[in-house]
Amino acid sequence: QVQLQESGPGLVKPSQTLSLTCTVSGYSITTDYYYWSWIRQPPGKGLEWMGAIAYSGITYYNPSLKSRASITRNTSKKQFTLQLSSVTPEAEAVYYCSSGRGWFIFDYWGQGTQDTVSP
Repeated sequence: QVQLQESGPGLVKPSQTLSLTCTVSGYSITTDYYYWSWIRQPPGKGLEWMGAIAYSGITYYNPSLKSRASITRNTSKKQFTLQLSSVTPEAEAVYYCSSGRGWFIFDYWGQGTQDTVSP
């Protein structure tokens, strides 16, 4: 079974880059047909899919993020990382990593990490 654990700074200043890492256990992140996503939930709002990296390394992002998001991976460490540049207070959210056998399939979830944007 796939297990995921998010890690991040918890606090970032406006205009800086938020960097979050998801560490995977149970599966390799190159396992065929698995996709590894970042999803966030701002306070009082619904879930927003931000982007994903496929088993092949191909990435796909939510266009609403206007190229500010980047997802990379370290296969030897079984980690994938989200970087979100030029953050504003609107980036405050609980950030989740998730995986499943499709771009928009979320079978497994991390517990989430709260990130705050404050000067």
